[in-house]
Amino acid sequence: MTTTVLLNHQQHKEIKIITRKSAELGDAQMAAYTFVSEFRQIQAHYPILFQKDATNGQFFPVALLGLEPHSNLFLSSAGWEASYVPLSIERLPFSIGQQHDQRVIHIDMSSPKVSHIEGEPLFSEFGEFTPYLERVGQSLELLHQGVQENAHFVTHLLEFSLLESLSLDIDLSNGETTQLTGFYTINEDKLNALSDQQLLTLQHEGHLAAIYFVLASHSQLLTLIDRKNRQTQKA
Repeated sequence: MTTTVLLNHQQHKEIKIITRKSAELGDAQMAAYTFVSEFRQIQAHYPILFQKDATNGQFFPVALLGLEPHSNLFLSSAGWEASYVPLSIERLPFSIGQQHDQRVIHIDMSSPKVSHIEGEPLFSEFGEFTPYLERVGQSLELLHQGVQENAHFVTHLLEFSLLESLSLDIDLSNGETTQLTGFYTINEDKLNALSDQQLLTLQHEGHLAAIYFVLASHSQLLTLIDRKNRQTQKA
């Protein structure tokens, strides 16, 4: 159960954040929220797919980190095995909030990343943000803007009927089969059938490049499968 509160110097001046990545610290996530402005970095390491929010029916993009729930194939005893960590993971245990028409930072005090012993301090002795917390604030602002970017992006994908459900049966090297379901991707046939005007609309909005980043990222599925095969061989 999360215990999210408004971050402030008086109550949290002694708090530190453990920044290393591990399953024990809550990083064993199958997928991480991502956004259009992050696609360039994400596609170099992770497949970009879409999920559908069961509560409101809205689609949103994610970076796929594993092939099963609660499995992150980029975690090892050495930490995170990729040069770029999705911002939605990197910013934990913080989130953005709104107070008196201003955005503020919240912290989940129940997170295993919160410590009084080790990690990055949040405030200087004078109550100022440390460089670490400044970076967190910048990441949260990018994520906040990303939510709005995604809404606009997905609106065009749905307008042009470009999203389709994805289901993959994956044969592993040990003879087992795992199934990837519950995700969506871009239908290339429908993309190629768009009119010149529709393509110009996507290009004008900056969405055509984002679409190609999504499609290019699909090659990273092979990376995930290879990681899963190496993991099963060690087991």
